[in-house]
Amino acid sequence: MLILRRKKNESILIGDDIRITITDCASSGVRIAIEAPKQVSVVREELFEAERMNKASLAPEKSSVRSLQDALRQHLLNHDTY
Repeated sequence: MLILRRKKNESILIGDDIRITITDCASSGVRIAIEAPKQVSVVREELFEAERMNKASLAPEKSSVRSLQDALRQHLLNHDTY
């Protein structure tokens, strides 16, 4: 991890096409401006984590699906009406 100190209106360059500029400094936080190509995703970490958790909750794990299949199969075997 690289830790840098910047003042208001100073920038950090990442590669040739990403610029991060400090626009405001206050006790409540720092405001930054990010210039990056459109194909580069820029998102706050907490939103990224929330989206990841939502996707994970929508897709059950394979073991859960297998358990459900086994339970359904057992139920059908125990309640065979033929």
